[in-house]
Amino acid sequence: MTQVLAIAVGGAVGSVLRFWMSTWVHTFAGRSFPYGTLAVNVLGCLVMGFLFVLFLERFSSDTVLRAGLLIGLLGGFTTFSTFSIETLNLFEQGAYMKAGANMTASLILSVGATWIGILIGRQL
Repeated sequence: MTQVLAIAVGGAVGSVLRFWMSTWVHTFAGRSFPYGTLAVNVLGCLVMGFLFVLFLERFSSDTVLRAGLLIGLLGGFTTFSTFSIETLNLFEQGAYMKAGANMTASLILSVGATWIGILIGRQL
């Protein structure tokens, strides 16, 4: 039950952080492209890769803390469903190049950020 509570609290915090970061990114980048969601997903993947290494390869971690951060916080922070709806909205608006750019950038940058996070974690 403690693990479930940690995931719930982490998810709530992650969701609020996603809203704040997305809103902040949109204030200077505009809303013509889903920059906020892209930034959140890339940052979330970087942190996921880093924490994954710390918890699973470096430290014998507390499973409650690991679940709260990886599943809860980062699960609430990153947002594949928002990415999906924003991409479909771009398609429906006829913005095919933007939709394709969002899919390509999200895939390459998020997987790349996860890899960089893993590399950083392994250097410690």
